[in-house]
Amino acid sequence: MSTAIKFENISKQYRLGLVSTQTLSHDLNRWWKMNIQGKEDPYLKIGEVNDRAHKGVSDYVWALKDINFEVQQGDVLGIIGKNGAGKSTLLKILSKVTAPTTGTIKAAGRIASLLEVGTGFHPEMTGRENIFMNGAIMGMTKAEITRKLDEIVDFSGIERYLDTPVKRYSSGMTVRLGFAIAAHLEPEILVVDEVLAVGDAEFQKKAIGKMQDVSKGEGRTVLFVSHNMASMQQLCSKGILLENGSIAIQSSIDETINKYLSLSISQSYYINNDLNKSNKDAYIKEIRILDNNKNDKNSFSIDESIIVSFKLCILKNKEKFSLFCLVLDQRLNRVFAAESECIEDEMLLKINPNFLVRGKYSLCVFVNIPRLKQEDIVENTCQFEVIDRMSHLIKHGDYDYGSVFGNYIWLK
Repeated sequence: MSTAIKFENISKQYRLGLVSTQTLSHDLNRWWKMNIQGKEDPYLKIGEVNDRAHKGVSDYVWALKDINFEVQQGDVLGIIGKNGAGKSTLLKILSKVTAPTTGTIKAAGRIASLLEVGTGFHPEMTGRENIFMNGAIMGMTKAEITRKLDEIVDFSGIERYLDTPVKRYSSGMTVRLGFAIAAHLEPEILVVDEVLAVGDAEFQKKAIGKMQDVSKGEGRTVLFVSHNMASMQQLCSKGILLENGSIAIQSSIDETINKYLSLSISQSYYINNDLNKSNKDAYIKEIRILDNNKNDKNSFSIDESIIVSFKLCILKNKEKFSLFCLVLDQRLNRVFAAESECIEDEMLLKINPNFLVRGKYSLCVFVNIPRLKQEDIVENTCQFEVIDRMSHLIKHGDYDYGSVFGNYIWLK
């Protein structure tokens, strides 16, 4: 199988702050060093890791640093990472929206990119005109675009608005048309960023199906960025996890997702350290995972009870508030939910034995006034694991029996 894309030592450096006379002095210094003295760029030696959560001391950050990997023809590669990890920057460099500071990318074939809503669209032109313009930019003839026009319009579902200026489209309509163009104009490489989240459920299903057809049926290469792990697992075969602008892992999509989720949930308890929450009428002070003896624990056998302890601070109208706890599986899908009135400042939830099957779980907890407003929420917290001692009941061949043991009776 031939190589479709090769990233060689790709790095991207940005300067923080506003443009000022200091930027001009830096540019002159760079020009003098590189063009007169024949030396390398002096600012490549400085700069910090792109960690958005911490204040740094340098005006320069590396959005990407020393990225090296190859994508084979026909692969569907999922690129995963937290906000600010460098995913979109990587795709913009591949799509030639921006240039790398160092390194080169070698790509075999035409690239169609859908990086954000309205990418490549002229707002004053109609949908039809934008289809022909995008096709021409990709190097296609008018006859080739005309041959694909009906298929694009049918897939996008906006036939009624085809001759309306794009500036009057909703964001959902725009992304529908943009994806239809990118997927149907026969690119060798399809690059899709988070934009599919803008579309409705029906369109997301169609888009995932089309990307599967493009990769498996037509042998084209797809690079897909999303925070939806279910879509990632359904579509992609391989994955890359970016962390602070560097590759943390490059492996199968399952292993990459597992690594990403393990980084996002690091401990089995939650303690509120946000002083701003003290201004709320109700907030969550502490969440802990306990065993039957009320000891902290994060690993349980299937036949053990699991106790979740909640400490709340409700300043007024306690009877109006409810506590809601979602148990999430390793893919952050909801396994079940438990709800109760906030009758005490400390509440306990018991998960019965022989209910959760083996696997890693986490919690999403919030306090709300039902049907009115959400007062406080803690997401993806308190990871715990259920250890399997009954594997013959969980897995059989290629079958996966889900996250819970069914509470049912066979009737004769």
